[in-house]
Amino acid sequence: MIVSWNTTNQCNMYCAHCYRDAGCKAEEELSTDEAKTLLNQIAAAGFKIMIFSGGEPLMRPDILDLVAHAASLKLIPVFGTNGTLITKSMAKDLKAAGAKGMGISLDSLDADKHDKFRSFKNAWQGAVDGMKNCREAGLPFQIHTTVMDWNQHELEAMTDFAVEIGAKAHHFFFLVPTGRAATIEEESLRAEAYEDVLTRIMKKQQTVDIELKPTCAPQFLRIAAQLGIKTRFRRGCLAGLSYCIISPRGKVQPCAYLNMELGDVRQTPFDEIWKTNDVLKKLRTLDYSGGCGNCNYKNSCGGCRARAAYYHDGDFMTEEPWCLYHGRRGY
Repeated sequence: MIVSWNTTNQCNMYCAHCYRDAGCKAEEELSTDEAKTLLNQIAAAGFKIMIFSGGEPLMRPDILDLVAHAASLKLIPVFGTNGTLITKSMAKDLKAAGAKGMGISLDSLDADKHDKFRSFKNAWQGAVDGMKNCREAGLPFQIHTTVMDWNQHELEAMTDFAVEIGAKAHHFFFLVPTGRAATIEEESLRAEAYEDVLTRIMKKQQTVDIELKPTCAPQFLRIAAQLGIKTRFRRGCLAGLSYCIISPRGKVQPCAYLNMELGDVRQTPFDEIWKTNDVLKKLRTLDYSGGCGNCNYKNSCGGCRARAAYYHDGDFMTEEPWCLYHGRRGY
């Protein structure tokens, strides 16, 4: 089970696709004590992997203390970061505090394209330097790439780069139009391109030893099965099933891109929200409509619930719009 906490809304970048619309620190972000209470409740709910994200989580001054607390609870602390603040000393400190992995964003091998997408000069070099500092400190890291129409042609080359620099994995994030990403919705892939890119990623997996994992593209499990490719993953969309996200102010959502507030951890303990919330219970029924409801890959894929909601007036239980498979079956 995986939970992601947006530790702060503060960020040193202004990325075009940011679902949290990060930049400035939000009012009433969880304090250190409140954050530790939250971590206690996350552990009590049975979660194992604790993702510290943002904004930029390394801009939070108490982050090492929180990582150490998570590790003391037998949680596995990992990060989603732009990488530019991972100095040599920070990499060593993170490892000493108990961090087990850093997910570092890199969206192109062309530094100018990456920097433009991130609205930050030298973002590419900063991310790569962060990777090298992790490698030197013995802190495992992986590369996170947001897949767009303008970078889809270089994904395999980016995987090769990930192997060369020593990454443990390369994860591909498919755009869901939430937050600032709604303004670049037209740059996201449509059904045929979506299918093609997922197929390419799965075929690339057969040529490299590191893990390749599409995110917010649950159809990769169906494609892997059709190609006869084995993967350790058993479920595509995890929203509300074994994953959720918490905002800087303690608001719980089913996933980062399904913008529905299910509860406030300042008012109701997180473990209670996780067990009793009606939206989460509905997601767990897998009682989908449309193509996803009739699909024989419903239990393994499940379609992207956030993308379904965005394109169907908030109906998060209907079909995923960019799936080519159920369209061909006439569902």
